[in-house]
Amino acid sequence: MPYLARILTALVLVPLMMTNCLYAANGSPTITVGTQEIGLSVGYLFPHRLVEGKSKTEQRGPAFMPSWMITLTDPMGDSWYRGQISLGGEMVYIQFQEPVLSHGVGFTPKIKYSFVALDRIRPYAEFAGGPFWTDLAGNIPEQHSQFNFILTAGLGVSYFLSDQAAINAGYRFQHISNAHTSTPNVGLNESLPFAGFSFYF
Repeated sequence: MPYLARILTALVLVPLMMTNCLYAANGSPTITVGTQEIGLSVGYLFPHRLVEGKSKTEQRGPAFMPSWMITLTDPMGDSWYRGQISLGGEMVYIQFQEPVLSHGVGFTPKIKYSFVALDRIRPYAEFAGGPFWTDLAGNIPEQHSQFNFILTAGLGVSYFLSDQAAINAGYRFQHISNAHTSTPNVGLNESLPFAGFSFYF
């Protein structure tokens, strides 16, 4: 995966080069209600076989996830859980390289809770789900339908370089299935470590 390593390196270095001024040691980003975020994350899928005897396929490949979000709240709470809620949407593109070369694309509404107590370092939890189309179906025993749904739950951390730029890294668990609109519907389950960047305005 040398090409993926180059992409992940670029995702980390590009925001550093594009940011004109970094924070002072005690700097803290100011994200207010109505602040918008555009971002791009890149990762690599690894399979999980959760249904013994039925999940057989090991699907792997890179994933690209451009997104847009808007901050809905000012920071809430007075302790470690102090944070903000954002809502938005994300495009998902996956190139399955195993067991056969195929593709998947979808759109997922997305909600994120960002913990703000650590100033520039901001852990977050995110959830997303929506329709997903893939031509992997028909090439594997677990799925028959090209129209599916993708569900995502993840944890990550953002490191703010300025009020306008942050680099991100984290982990997602993904589930792809057709919600019993056709059979079979065993579903595909995957781990997705990722890295990326976000710009705020």
